[in-house]
Amino acid sequence: MADADFRRDAAQLDWAEVARLVLTSRALDHLEESELVPAKKVLYQFSARGHDMAQVLLGFQLRDGDAACGYYRSRPLLLALGVDIADALGSGMGREGGYSDGRDIGVVFNYPNPGGAHALPMCGGVGAQYTPAAGWAQAITYKARVLGEADTGAIAVVLGGDASCATGGFWSALTIATTQKLPMLFYVEDNGYGISVTSDYQTPGQDIAANLASFTGLAIWNGDGTDPAEASRLVEEAVGHVRARNGPALLRLTVPRLEGHSAQDTQAYKPKEVIAAEWARDPLPKLKAFVEGRQLGAMAWDELETRVAHAVDAARAEAEARAVSPPERVERNVFFEGEPAAVGGGAGLSLDGTTEIAAPDGQRINMVTAIRRVLDQELAANPRMCVFGEDVGPKGGVHAVTLGLQDKYGRERVFDTSLNEEGIVGRAVGMALAGLLPVPEIQFRKYAEPATEQINDCGTMRWRTANRFAAPMVLRVPGGFFKCGDPWHSQTNEVQFVHNPGWLVAVPSNAEDAVGLLRASLRGHDPVIFFEHRAMLDDAWARRPWPGDGFVVPFGKAKKTREGEAITIVTWGAMVPRCEAAAEGVSADVIDLRTLMPWDRETVLESVARTRRCLIVHEDLRTGGFGAEIAAVVADEAFLDLDAPVARVTMPDIPSPHHPSLLEWAVPSVARIRAEIDRLVGY
Repeated sequence: MADADFRRDAAQLDWAEVARLVLTSRALDHLEESELVPAKKVLYQFSARGHDMAQVLLGFQLRDGDAACGYYRSRPLLLALGVDIADALGSGMGREGGYSDGRDIGVVFNYPNPGGAHALPMCGGVGAQYTPAAGWAQAITYKARVLGEADTGAIAVVLGGDASCATGGFWSALTIATTQKLPMLFYVEDNGYGISVTSDYQTPGQDIAANLASFTGLAIWNGDGTDPAEASRLVEEAVGHVRARNGPALLRLTVPRLEGHSAQDTQAYKPKEVIAAEWARDPLPKLKAFVEGRQLGAMAWDELETRVAHAVDAARAEAEARAVSPPERVERNVFFEGEPAAVGGGAGLSLDGTTEIAAPDGQRINMVTAIRRVLDQELAANPRMCVFGEDVGPKGGVHAVTLGLQDKYGRERVFDTSLNEEGIVGRAVGMALAGLLPVPEIQFRKYAEPATEQINDCGTMRWRTANRFAAPMVLRVPGGFFKCGDPWHSQTNEVQFVHNPGWLVAVPSNAEDAVGLLRASLRGHDPVIFFEHRAMLDDAWARRPWPGDGFVVPFGKAKKTREGEAITIVTWGAMVPRCEAAAEGVSADVIDLRTLMPWDRETVLESVARTRRCLIVHEDLRTGGFGAEIAAVVADEAFLDLDAPVARVTMPDIPSPHHPSLLEWAVPSVARIRAEIDRLVGY
């Protein structure tokens, strides 16, 4: 694929259209700064003055199949992609419709763009945009190599300021893109400031392009983003390089930030001479001279300004005529509600032909074998599914769950990753947006902490874009104690996942439920945390016969492992067999919740209404553990049914201790659970 297939030099650009869009961006900034922000009609405003011309030039190079992931100063790019001006204004005012139906800050854009390049949902966190863009780029190569789709030269572009080059997300995406030779362009707008912090605090030498000149596998372009001819040439060359499948590229353009970081920023920290020098580099006068000098188009500059002013006035009237979204609608689209998102999802197989009735077959197998078998079956049936993480390839995972899968399905579909959890989950977000079904693995529960931002952003995506975008994935996370404990590999802290809107959370206690929940997860439409307890992966109690190739367990449906009349015991994960043993000889309902988001309130409340007692047992810490939520619901909705206080048996508020004797003291034991059962039954 030759560079010439994709190149458009400065003479071929419609410079009058470039000028119109830059003037439109300036007019929107001015309107917001001078009128809408003072009137409190816009609460968050980020001027793009100085960044605008180069962004518009970049937008002109993008097309169908491409995706761009920008940040809060990326509105000029969005205008170049075709965003409606009324949407741009109305979203900033939090009005109905637009990018988020009033749910998100207006500058945090998203733009599904049929027939053109998508603007992937932006992130409010600096640097969080990089790894999803890497995921989109990897999906491009996956579709060509695995699915056999035609390679049309599509690319992924990510935009960031110079300060974002200090973030983990930048370096993670850089590692992914260069080691995998992905079609990805890093577009760095260097204005010399991260709010008030100068770039010498962010990058040694204040030039990320110079620092990365020897970075293997990365082509570098570096220049002036305020000069029309130079900026156009650099953008065209960098994009052409990536389109031609020559590997990733980094384009750094120096630009001035002509206004404060946001509308509230007075820039008092900038010396007057610095501000004057920045305004001297304003690209708008240079663009005007360039356009007029080339005599492109019949429209004079002042006529163009008048046309833009009328268009912005009309867009303002349209935006202000929009209502505020009805508050009763704000709870919609946290999860899939039957209507697919415009972009992302739909990669899982159908649930048609599945059943909630287990058909046990063969000898008992452990959870490791059960999970591996489901992954194997779904990989075989669904070419859009891929499994990845640290050590999941030849090693087969640190818990042996993926053993043999890479040999069977190849390195494109089951692959190792760099040691970076933000990159694992962020990459999965981009792949899911591109229509794949990613199944990433985090080796241990605590190792998910570097990925917290990506987990949060993924979960809120459907909601904050009002169902425009969704990124379903199944994130496998082993955790909990195993023979011994420690503060690094043995925590559960599942309540944190439950507290992230938009994520389903499964915690199977045995092989049968692991099969049903995993298959339901892989065929669903929402991101899922699939928590695999380390102690149960090869536990004898957790072994079950294979429940059938079509067996599924619906989320939010608990299972009673014992039934009785004297007490209700609510638990999950590794505590289920301990609760069963502790309830020996007692007439007890032992309820394995199986999923924590959603959890089966109805089964618990129905049981408590009969037994009139409730004990909750979990491995996580007591304070703020998920048992507190269950206890609150039981106390609130079944108070008059209770003959005894709602009780909990949990870990104390300490990290998991390492020595087995210390661990056994800390984790709820059969004896501790039985003592609390006896206390409540005799209350």
